[in-house]
Amino acid sequence: MSEPDHGTFFTTHRISDVENLVIPMRNGLCSQKYKPVDYKHLYELAAVEKKASANIQLKIKKTEQVSKINKEQMLLKQHRQVWWQEHKRLSENRQKAEAEIKTFLDEESHKHNFFLDMRDFERKLSKERDTYQTNTVVPIWELKENLKFRLSEMQCYLSEESCLESKINPVEMLQQIKFVKKQQKAILEFLILESLALERELEDYKTKALVHSFEEKNGLFLEVPSALLSLECPYPDLKTLVINEYQKLASGYWSKLQEIDQQLKVLYRNIEWKEEDQWVFQAVINQYPSDLQRRRTLYLDVLQRYLPHKSRRDLVVHEKAWDHYHFIRNQRRVLILNWAQARKAFLLKAVKTVAEASAAHETEVVLANTRQKQQEICADLKAKVLWWKAQQEEAAKLEAAVAARRKEKKDEKERLQKEQETIRRAQEKEKVKKYWAEKQLKWQEQEEKDLQRLEELRKLMAEQAVKDRERVRFRQALLEKQLLEKKELALQEAREEKEKEKCLEALRQQIKRKNLECTFFTLQELHPKCAAKGK
Repeated sequence: MSEPDHGTFFTTHRISDVENLVIPMRNGLCSQKYKPVDYKHLYELAAVEKKASANIQLKIKKTEQVSKINKEQMLLKQHRQVWWQEHKRLSENRQKAEAEIKTFLDEESHKHNFFLDMRDFERKLSKERDTYQTNTVVPIWELKENLKFRLSEMQCYLSEESCLESKINPVEMLQQIKFVKKQQKAILEFLILESLALERELEDYKTKALVHSFEEKNGLFLEVPSALLSLECPYPDLKTLVINEYQKLASGYWSKLQEIDQQLKVLYRNIEWKEEDQWVFQAVINQYPSDLQRRRTLYLDVLQRYLPHKSRRDLVVHEKAWDHYHFIRNQRRVLILNWAQARKAFLLKAVKTVAEASAAHETEVVLANTRQKQQEICADLKAKVLWWKAQQEEAAKLEAAVAARRKEKKDEKERLQKEQETIRRAQEKEKVKKYWAEKQLKWQEQEEKDLQRLEELRKLMAEQAVKDRERVRFRQALLEKQLLEKKELALQEAREEKEKEKCLEALRQQIKRKNLECTFFTLQELHPKCAAKGK
């Protein structure tokens, strides 16, 4: 019950009622005592209840904080497990790669002088690194130790000024520090220039390698293989047709590859992340295997820790872009694999076709068939080539349809995941609303109960006040009646006493009279003369 409720509860009675309630205690006629209301005690009880409520809220906050800490510790534990597995895998891969490189160098160093030159270059770099450490790092450490030693001497001889002036020269120390700083600055500038030159050289090599790789890919797709050119076919038209079909097939795959490469370039240009952030994103994504439970939650949590300047929405958007980029790269890899299979199948089919043509030509020469038969064979072979071409085109269409269906399936899966996430959030909101509605209903029910109890108490107190007033009136009437009875009893006792006095007085007069008569008769008997005189 709040403080205003106290006020409305206790101010409903009039002051006269309170005075009527206090009258019996003031008169001392009844054992039951009536005291006024102690507002201070009620305020103290309300303060205690408020304090208990505040303590409960504090416990709830502490419980929520402990739950949050436990959740954070659980996430960190899962991250540690994944990181340990990744560290173990990388360590094994590193050891395996180092062992393979060492074995390769040991085996090839005896055959080629290039590997011997590489070993000599490695030793040279090691010597240069040791020389650099001796010329740069060692003097800094020596200077640091020297400064520590001199500072300790200054602390020891702080009170002896003359000794301090003779042993320590601050100007010399400052000159030495400035000289080391200048030397380090010159070395760093030289290293920066050298690193920039190396970066430019590596960029040139990268550009040349990319150009060479592009030329190799172009030659791999568009260049007619020597196996087709070296075929000995008795029909030049058939060989030309086979070469043209190969070039058409290669041009189709090459155009698809260029289209995919263009899409990859556009996607890569649209990604506005820095290379360092992109590298962190790829490394974190690759750390978590695809079969790991709650994989997306874990790597998004790690990315928010590693990239605090990126919001969760940026991470999700980049994740979608990266998935799309990865999907297109997979399409490119599948396209290259399909091209290799199609190229191999085409070469086998071409060799088989030319072999059939050669066999047919030999049969024609041997049997000396007519020109019509040769035309029929050519037409048959041409039909086979066209049929094979139609099969290849149908296979390409089917592959494109499969890729489109896969993409549609993936988009549908993402849409379902979004809908499930939306439904889950709506359910959580509904649960929260339901919880607060139940809480509000409980509070309302409690308030109604309190109000009902308050009304009952008011009615009881009103009835008790009426009963008390009736009891007071009854006792006043009873008191007045008792007083009247006492007065009547006193009057009756007075009357009885008065009558008794009258009776006693009459009896006294009667006895006195009798005594006088007795005395008179006695005197009369003793002295008759006196009796006569008396008469």
